This record gives sequence, structure tokens and C-alpha cells, in this order.
Amino acid sequence: MSLSSAELQAISAAARWYARLHSGVTTDSDIAAWNDWLIADPAHHQAWQRMTAVGEQMASVPGALAAPALRGAERSRRQVLGSVFVLASAGSLGWLGWRSETSRNLFADLRTAVGERREFRLADGSSVLLNTDTSVNLRFDGRQRVLELLWGEIMVTTAVDPLQRPFSVRTRHAQVLALGTRFIVRSGDQGGEVAVIEKAVEVRSSGGAPAVRLEAGHSLDINDRALGAPWRNDPSVGAWQQGSIIALNRPLAELLADLSRYRSGVLRCDPRIAQLKVSGAFPIDDTDLALAALESGFSLRITRFSRFWVNVVPADSH
Repeated sequence: MSLSSAELQAISAAARWYARLHSGVTTDSDIAAWNDWLIADPAHHQAWQRMTAVGEQMASVPGALAAPALRGAERSRRQVLGSVFVLASAGSLGWLGWRSETSRNLFADLRTAVGERREFRLADGSSVLLNTDTSVNLRFDGRQRVLELLWGEIMVTTAVDPLQRPFSVRTRHAQVLALGTRFIVRSGDQGGEVAVIEKAVEVRSSGGAPAVRLEAGHSLDINDRALGAPWRNDPSVGAWQQGSIIALNRPLAELLADLSRYRSGVLRCDPRIAQLKVSGAFPIDDTDLALAALESGFSLRITRFSRFWVNVVPADSH
């Protein structure tokens, strides 16, 4: 049975709101207007539930694609739900690189979009540099200075605090206590990494493993259960500050996974070349240029289905 005209209009409006809130340029007035629309009519709330039913999958599709997905109040119920299904199917390819920074970053105190890097000066004089697609909440009070790293990667340079409050970074996987230092913390779904540039930090896993003191020039992996063994930093650590990824005999699939953090959409690697060892410096502010360098220097071919879907395949593929 077809939906009523009012229901179709509500769904169309919900789709437009969804696209706007996931555009990466949402303002406080946008959020207030969306809230007013949501509570104005029960049909609006029902339409919004239809949109959020596909949740993170829909959030994973760039706004430019999401906006027209349900546009047009004259579509039938089957056409409308079919469009949602197509977007949900595309969004389920999260393992191929779809991500939505907006769903994580929208209400964070500090945030960057995909491909953006930004430095913030904190109230205590410390500074934090956010890498691409990163969100951080601030928890400063009279007893502590805490950065909650919700997702992404940061470089922290701490300042001396007259109140002698401890400074720490907390992720879902671990807590990193600064010991007068400059350091990097990265956090994702499966775990993360800590790298110390100056002085030292104390790292404690959320799983209760004994804390580890990590000295300058060393890194370690973090996850919910344990901490990895420290290793010496190589030149690639922190290269993103200067706008590069430095690969030293690195598997191509790993390099592309890292490069994909700086561009929207899907960046796939043919399994036949996944373990191809690659070395070089690749720009993250122009990922198309980085792909062109790979194509010309390593006998690869870049195929583009669209702006948001790119495959890297052997040069002799057809």
C-alpha cells in the first residue's frame, strides 16, 4: 500500500535533514531548527526513525549522495524503501573504508572533518593537534585535565600547570598519563597506538593490565585487553603533521588504508597486490596526487567508478 502524501512529505523532509546534519558544515542553528521540526509533528518523528533505522550505514554515505536518496515526495513506498536499502547496502561496506566523521564529531568539543588537520590551544596553555576525522571532548576541572579521544589521532604538547593537575588522554582502550611531554595517541574501533616524541608517558589499558612507562622515541599498540611491546619510532611517526605519509617498505594495503583516512568514500586494493612493498612520501592534502605517484612508480593502475569509489589494481588488469 502506498504511503499518504503527508507521510511521503515527512520522509522527504527527514532525508533532507539527515543530509544536512551529515554534511560536515552543520551549525548550531541547523541543529535547533532540526529539533523544532522533529517535535512539531509525530509524523516527523516517525519519518526520522525511518532514516535512523539504517543508522551508521546511512551515516557512512557522503552527504552529496545521501541528499537525493529519498528526495521527491511522489515516490511510492517501494521506491522510497528501495532507496534506503541501496544506501544501507553501500554503508555496510564499512570494512572497505566508508566512515562518517559527522556521527562521531557532531557534538564533540573539538573536531576535524575527513582530510582536515587543526590545532587548538587549550585553557591551560597546552596544545592539541587533531589529525583527519578526529573528535575530542575536554574534561578540565579543578583536579584534572583530561582529553577524551573519541576517535581519530591527536598530538599533544602539554604545558606546566600552576595547579599541578595531571594531564591525561583517555580512549575506549586505554589511558595515557603525560609526564611533561609531547606525544601522539591514535584510537579506532579495534585499538590504537601511542607514540612519545619528548619525555615520557604512562599507559594503562582499560582491561586492567599493569601500567607501562613509555619513553621518548618509542611507540606501542593499545587495545582493551593489553598493551603491546614498545618499539622504536621510525621516521613515519607524526609525519602527518607536515602533510605526508612516509612508507618504509610497507605493504600497499596498509598504506592505502592509512591514505583512505584522508579522503571520503571507498579506496580499495586488489588482493593480488595487497602485500606489494612500497616506500616513499605521499601527500595527504592531495590524495589523488598520492595515488598518481603510486600508479606511476609501482606498476599499478587506478580505476575510478566515481569520485567516492576508487580501486587500485595491477597495471595489467582489464
